[in-house]
Amino acid sequence: MPEQNAPDAHKRFRGEHPIVVEGLKTAFGEHVVHDNLSLTVNRGEILGVVGGSGSGKSVLMRAIIGLQAAAEGEIEVFGRSIVNAEPDTYLGVRSRWGVLFQGGALFSTLTVGENVEVPLKQFYPDIEDELRHDIARYKVMLSGLPEDAVSKFPAELSGGMKKRAGLARALALDPELLFLDEPTAGLDPIGAAKFDRLTKELQETLGLTVFLITHDLDTLYEICDRVAVIADKRIIAVGTIPELIESKHPWIDEYFNGPRGRAARASKQRADGAA
Repeated sequence: MPEQNAPDAHKRFRGEHPIVVEGLKTAFGEHVVHDNLSLTVNRGEILGVVGGSGSGKSVLMRAIIGLQAAAEGEIEVFGRSIVNAEPDTYLGVRSRWGVLFQGGALFSTLTVGENVEVPLKQFYPDIEDELRHDIARYKVMLSGLPEDAVSKFPAELSGGMKKRAGLARALALDPELLFLDEPTAGLDPIGAAKFDRLTKELQETLGLTVFLITHDLDTLYEICDRVAVIADKRIIAVGTIPELIESKHPWIDEYFNGPRGRAARASKQRADGAA
């Protein structure tokens, strides 16, 4: 369960690591969110990102996708620096990832299909309308929604359906890298479990690398290959859950060995035993 080492992470990059963050500092005015944060994401893994409220999980994701400026440090995505990147370079990298924001972040005045078409129009403006509609319909069904959801507006969807619609939009450009920000938040246990299974199926079928922000212990146990823990303004540990359980850090110990952590572990053990 080693902590991230920035110089070594940089040397290990090129091909195996779609995301490398080194010495990142982010701040809002005088409030520092991250300080000397480093993280390496392996190609093809589902990396869970956890941390206490206000620890900067979503801010880290936003920094990686260029929506939050870095005060210091370096961020490489697919081997290209996105810190102060030229527009053409940034757009070239951006077309290779998809993002599901909290709540779906759908455009309320557009149908589900039209929402999915937004990135297609941005990156492929010359594509024929019929083909764009067909792609949007396919992505909607790939996300687990019925075909008739294409013509529905976000207000007509349940919370779980909105998340799937947001996922369909995130998949519109056939990304290699998928960012999911609290995808199961607000879902009932059955809906959350279904979304977890869908995420794993898509990762395996499409060969995705998934950067998954969550607080859901069941999700971590069910689908994550490794977990990165944010505390004290940096990544304090990265590893498998069995490795993290052995940590002596107070927050990690309380998170994984507290009542909810023990319940999630017992549930996973029962499921594995029944398989």
